[in-house]
Amino acid sequence: MAPDGVPGNPGGRFQPPGAAQPGLPPGAQPGLQPGVQPGLPAGRVDDRERRGGFNVPGRPGYIPGGFREDDEDVRDYGRIQRDRREFNEDGRTYIREPGRIIVRDRDNYYIRHDENERFRDLDRRAYRSERRGSDTYTYLDRPDGEQIVTIVDDDGRLLRRSRRFRDGREVVLIDNSYAGLRRPIYDDVVDLPPPDIRIPRERYVVEYDRADERSVYEALAAPPVVPVDRRYTLDQVRYSPQLRARMRSVDIDTINFDSGSFTVTLDQGRRLSTIAAAINQAVRANPQEVFLIEGYTDAVGADVDNLSLSDRRAQSVATVLTQQFQVPPENLTTQGYGEQYLKVNTQTASRENRRVTVRRITPLIQQGQAEATPPPR
Repeated sequence: MAPDGVPGNPGGRFQPPGAAQPGLPPGAQPGLQPGVQPGLPAGRVDDRERRGGFNVPGRPGYIPGGFREDDEDVRDYGRIQRDRREFNEDGRTYIREPGRIIVRDRDNYYIRHDENERFRDLDRRAYRSERRGSDTYTYLDRPDGEQIVTIVDDDGRLLRRSRRFRDGREVVLIDNSYAGLRRPIYDDVVDLPPPDIRIPRERYVVEYDRADERSVYEALAAPPVVPVDRRYTLDQVRYSPQLRARMRSVDIDTINFDSGSFTVTLDQGRRLSTIAAAINQAVRANPQEVFLIEGYTDAVGADVDNLSLSDRRAQSVATVLTQQFQVPPENLTTQGYGEQYLKVNTQTASRENRRVTVRRITPLIQQGQAEATPPPR
């Protein structure tokens, strides 16, 4: 059985990521490495110094920019499964499906999605993209003259997202490349001890169906529960559970997806009004805020299916927040975790485990940056 009862491919159970980066002590931050050329954006390398591996020109499965722009039209999960293609490089397995790349490495699974999919869906007439060397620059124009700029590398990895104003000012929301030479997904796991939680559980993980707007806003505006001593990349936050655990979260248990589905129904979408209001309030106070939408499944089915389905569920919720409640899309990012971190400890079908969680990650990815790039008045 695959996700929530959908037939699919076999796969082993997840092992929670937690290995330190090879060659670095736990929690160490890599700096610029050999191959970084003067004049290139931070973290970029000259094409002559590009590493080998998946999605390299001339190799099987290569797609410029990592993803095809017509992939977002796929809504049927059966077709997603049928369109999967598997590649093996350097002892790792890469599974390409519409809008996603899944990597299997050392019995762990990681997923990367098309960072521009949500933005194309908003307004295709206002969206455009262009290639610059091995990077893809995309632009979403707004009626008020603002522009959202996203840069991804040739693997589809997000490098940077910013908001550009009519007068030329630019506010960086996400800089995922500042740490130096780009790294594969599985090297972005940061090994940290669990945080020492000194607040009541119900304030650390807010149950959305029992919370009012004030409690939700408090959780999404709160500082880290333990001090964060440095800045991390978005990918490190995405793939490091103990790093994410430094921030409070809101468990949206009012969204329980149908089996094998990543569609938010109309009645469930309306229930997102409270968390949308809290996010919008936080963004008005600080336009640089970034919130991570996390998707989860139950434990029924194959790992690859559950990971893909959960990632799409997170993106669906982010899309509803923008389309129905005007939450700025650039202030949201998404990630799926499959059947990891079950809310209800059961290996059977469970609607409670098909859920999304929201947490503020601004202090993790922008430490020291906000002072250097103040938000506009």
